[in-house]
Amino acid sequence: MNTPLRRISLVVMAMFVTLMVALTSIQVFQAGDLNADDRNRRATYREQGRERGPIVVAGTPIATSVPVDTPYAFQRTYANGPLYAPVTGYSSIVFGQTQIETAANTVLNGTAPSLWRQRLGALVTGRQPQGGSVELTLDPEAQQAAWDALDGREGAVVALDPSTGAILALVSTPSFDPNLLAGHDTAAVNEAWQTLINDPGRPLVNRAIAGDTYAPGSTFKLIDLAAALSTGDYDAETRVPALDVLELPGSNATISNPGGARCDDGETATLMLALQKSCNTPFSQLAITLGEQAIRDQAEAFGWGAELSVPLTVTPSRLGEIESEAALGQTAIGQLDVRTTPMQMAMVAAGIANDGELMTPYLVATERAADLSVVAETSPDLFSEPVTPEVARTMTEMMVNVVANGTGSRARIDGVDVAGKTGTAESGFDEGTVRDYPHAWFTSFAPAEDPQVAVAVVLVNGADPNNAEFSGGQLAAPIAKAVIEAVLR
Repeated sequence: MNTPLRRISLVVMAMFVTLMVALTSIQVFQAGDLNADDRNRRATYREQGRERGPIVVAGTPIATSVPVDTPYAFQRTYANGPLYAPVTGYSSIVFGQTQIETAANTVLNGTAPSLWRQRLGALVTGRQPQGGSVELTLDPEAQQAAWDALDGREGAVVALDPSTGAILALVSTPSFDPNLLAGHDTAAVNEAWQTLINDPGRPLVNRAIAGDTYAPGSTFKLIDLAAALSTGDYDAETRVPALDVLELPGSNATISNPGGARCDDGETATLMLALQKSCNTPFSQLAITLGEQAIRDQAEAFGWGAELSVPLTVTPSRLGEIESEAALGQTAIGQLDVRTTPMQMAMVAAGIANDGELMTPYLVATERAADLSVVAETSPDLFSEPVTPEVARTMTEMMVNVVANGTGSRARIDGVDVAGKTGTAESGFDEGTVRDYPHAWFTSFAPAEDPQVAVAVVLVNGADPNNAEFSGGQLAAPIAKAVIEAVLR
């Protein structure tokens, strides 16, 4: 072979090697990134061209795919869209998926490993692959009761089955209609998106589990109480310091009881009475006596700081830095840097209700193939044991007294012992505006002797101090009552 031919051959070989390396890199190493690239319209067409499986509540689909005469072949539609939006999220050709639509995406689009038999059958027969279905744990009556009771106010409700962790209700308001984002008219979808993100009510925020967290106020006293009872040195009738005004150590700050009221005799009170009246000074002093580590450990036992997926991602609750006894005294009443979600407060109630065993919350009950065969089922799982059964029983007795004789009276249900704790929490931002109004809280479970449901409610900045009725007991407790009644029906 002469020199020119040899050189041409080497160049051609080098080109082939370069081509093979490039193809290997693209098809093997870059495939995932290219498929996930927002500019890859083929991925969008492929995803939307499948018959996506339904999301089901109590046997009724709340999200389905319908055939349409567009290049995408199928369009997602949502029944009772705003009611279930915090759970379903949306599936959009412009903005992708959120919530269950993304958390269970591989099941819904038919690509999950658990659906391999279905995919193999489609490959052999040449049929278009179908998505599987996802059945949720929600109780539609509880979901509707929470929605109706919130009545459009900014807030959220979470209800759990204490014995399993199944989520019975998950509502956040204001909400939005996911159908507005599921359309195939991209201009209309983008316009709807701009309207939603510019809405001062922030309808895209899932207040029940994610994004924003809130000061829990006096509902956090359940953590103080659990820590105290767990030492064995306290019981419901133990008298503790209960001054009218508590001067916090090492500072000029003081803590008073709600409305400046006297807890008992102005010196001491039983823990039973202190919880019944939601006195601040005894719980602040109690936390200072127990120490930061005891409060932190107890909160973490109930889930503070934990990374939780239900499978929707839950924002971890936090205590913040507690740099002094004065800061600990404020932390003890759910103020300062303490922030949490309604999911977390429902977990606190559920752990007490279930004899001290806190079950991991979950939202997906069953996954099915297109032929309705079960491919996955969620089994209840123990999250933690934050208190002993004995402590749980004492706390239950004390929380029943809160509803029967104390601040939680608006959660009373004839013939049912309801256990609960109220909270009215200063939010501490946007001073001088409605955004600075306190949050109204209530966390509860019922029936006390055989708990079927644990509920947490927050009305965000909902406690208008200019209104005679602005506490958590007055505003949030009736919402929890409505949800409890719906479950017990």
